Amino acid sequence: MWFVFALLSAVFAAATSILAKVGIDGVNSNLATALRTCVVLIMAWLMVFITHAQGGITSIGKKSWIFLILSGLATGASWLCYYKALQMGEASKVVPVDKLSVVITLILAVIFLHEDFTVKTAVGTMLITVGTLLMVL
Repeated sequence: MWFVFALLSAVFAAATSILAKVGIDGVNSNLATALRTCVVLIMAWLMVFITHAQGGITSIGKKSWIFLILSGLATGASWLCYYKALQMGEASKVVPVDKLSVVITLILAVIFLHEDFTVKTAVGTMLITVGTLLMVL
């Protein structure tokens, strides 16, 4: 089931890129990011209330709070940079570079989460990197 959600995530991310590229025309990239973030915030809290998950907020531990806040800051920085890049460049070039996050995530997962880095993973990482370079150069 995780694969279905991951695939849906990719579809929505692709739609996000195209919709953002059209919507950001003539709009300050920071303002566009803030507007998008407000929509995401409302949508996320709606899902919390629809699924009756709001009661779980009191059971979140200190470590989780710290890492969720850091993750939120990283997300904000990513979105600000992404929108600026999208405003300045072509979506067909910005998006592949942005997706190098897959390669960086794999490397960080090995270093910090001690996940396996197999030959298959190494080959896939190299193919993503080479493919990205071919698309943008």
